[in-house]
Amino acid sequence: MTGPTIPADQNRRISGTMFSFQVFGIPIRLHVTFLLVAAVLLLSGLGEERSSVVYVLYVAGLFASLLLHEMGHVLVTRNFGVRTLEIVMFPIGGVARLDRRLQPAEEIAVATAGPLVNMFLAGACWVLATVNNHIVSLAGISNSTNDNLGAQLFFANLGMAAFNLLPAFPMDGGRILRSILSRFRHADDATRIATWVGRMTAISMALYGLFSGHYLLVIASFFLYLGAAQEAAAALGRVLTSGIPVRAAMVTEFHTLSHNHTVREAIQMSLSSSQQDFPVMHGGEISGLLSRGSLMRALAAEGPDAYVVGVMDRDFISLTVDHDLSTVLPVMARASHCALVLQDHKLVGLLTADNLSHFLALRRFGLDPEEHLPA
Repeated sequence: MTGPTIPADQNRRISGTMFSFQVFGIPIRLHVTFLLVAAVLLLSGLGEERSSVVYVLYVAGLFASLLLHEMGHVLVTRNFGVRTLEIVMFPIGGVARLDRRLQPAEEIAVATAGPLVNMFLAGACWVLATVNNHIVSLAGISNSTNDNLGAQLFFANLGMAAFNLLPAFPMDGGRILRSILSRFRHADDATRIATWVGRMTAISMALYGLFSGHYLLVIASFFLYLGAAQEAAAALGRVLTSGIPVRAAMVTEFHTLSHNHTVREAIQMSLSSSQQDFPVMHGGEISGLLSRGSLMRALAAEGPDAYVVGVMDRDFISLTVDHDLSTVLPVMARASHCALVLQDHKLVGLLTADNLSHFLALRRFGLDPEEHLPA
């Protein structure tokens, strides 16, 4: 069985990013929250004993350390033949999107690489500080000056390594914990345990940050909790869908459009039913898909009398009825509209995000889809 047919525009970047650049051919994107925290960090440090130029260099050093940390992950993933599609920088670090899931042994090596890079950078900063006759000590770092930049970056990189080695998913330590647990438990069970530890760690960090006045720690704990919760939901989704075919969750009663239908007629059809996405047919063959987003854009740009053939999406996701739902979940997570389900090259159903969510909710209550499959 071949894999899902996914158009190039569905392999799109993680949303919420504002600026991007490339390192070694890999897109590095800055999430809006990362930029906000960076701005707060810059403004909060100005006016200290050290000069503004030295403080900007310090913040630039922090960013470079984070970036090199991620490059450590990238180099090891390449060694395993895994391609990094993009890296999005969040306040707690980078999130890499890979072209396949890592095996447990691979994940341990990849997760370890980042903190090792920070330890190497800490050593380099210590050498830089001592060569310039600067004393590296915790007592000295509490009084930041123009003369102890190397010492500041030394402790910053040690802190990054220690923070990332926390056994809390999605931190590197949490990924290592999941990989070790997966040797004794099912991979999704291991993920649930690691993400539970991640959520508990995030709550503890948030409480400490609130009572101690370290509000940046509160922000970091929020993203830690969010990342753990999202991965836990993904793991639950895989458990609920593993071994279940697409035909168990697809919509079998739906309307189609033809080339001579107009945008006005498509809108009338969407208002008279709950369907939001319409396959466009011509001579019994699928020509494209008119999604709700495409319909609204066409109405604004072309007007209600435009023909759907000129505004439909010609690239769309197509699945077969026997595709395993667990392999389809990541595809649907990236999709902005539905997928078309085929059997013997004929359209037999639609798989929409709403229907899939409804199906997963029913599965959590013990529904056996095999008893409800269409004949």
